[in-house]
Amino acid sequence: MNCIGVTICALVFSASAVYPQNKSEVKKPSAEPVVELEMMTWPELKKAIHEENKTTALIYNGGTEQRGPQNITGGHTFMGQATARAIAERLGNTIVAPVLPFSVNNASADLPGTIGLTGPLFAAVNEEVAEQLIRNGFKNIVLMGDHGGGQQELGEVAKKLDQKYSSQGIRVVYCGDVYVKTTNDFNAWLATQGYPPSVHGGVPDTSEMIYLGGDKGWVRRELVSTALGDPPLKPGQNPDPNAMLINNGITGDARRSSAALGKRRFDMKVEYAVNQIQRLLSRAPAQ
Repeated sequence: MNCIGVTICALVFSASAVYPQNKSEVKKPSAEPVVELEMMTWPELKKAIHEENKTTALIYNGGTEQRGPQNITGGHTFMGQATARAIAERLGNTIVAPVLPFSVNNASADLPGTIGLTGPLFAAVNEEVAEQLIRNGFKNIVLMGDHGGGQQELGEVAKKLDQKYSSQGIRVVYCGDVYVKTTNDFNAWLATQGYPPSVHGGVPDTSEMIYLGGDKGWVRRELVSTALGDPPLKPGQNPDPNAMLINNGITGDARRSSAALGKRRFDMKVEYAVNQIQRLLSRAPAQ
């Protein structure tokens, strides 16, 4: 056999070793389920609602705001997208509406990056989106948010629309546990572990952003070790007029943030939300 023939045989043999001849041996990655409304065509969405009984829609509110020098301004929205998807997958009969990128907040030229809405406008937007989803055919609407500003408005909108539509077999509920209960419980756990308190841009949200988007540019990792901000105030406490404030957008201390802490917080959000949504939708509507 000449040199060329030997070379061809060697290439064929090596290829057969790398690529199995039996096609059944080739494992294809399993496709993730599509739960985002904006990633579906209208026939796919209609089938999901009417044939697959996916009649629950999540309206998740994110936010655009400065989050200290280490975190990108879209953090609430990106965390909201990941959280809403995980909740929908757990519930199984749920579609996620496009995550809204604004919260009840206010911009500042000193720390640019925040785009906020007034409370009434935020409530009106959520009310209209909820009613649009009802017209699309959804029977259960869940309002929730990733930002402290707007929680009261979401609760009020849910109560108003639930009273309006419950006689038609349509439910509108507010899931506050995804933010309020998670925030309180996670912060309490951090305190037991010796972590300093944080209100904004500190360990809780910086850690969650590292966990979900540390490899996507959500956090400037080189700045975390110096991410110390102004001390949080206790309820009723007045600021110390003699204290030197850093004024970098952080209220607290983010220096000990980690992906492990972020995973713990993210898992709490999903678990708390799924449990509350199931409880709320199993109850009779309030009269």
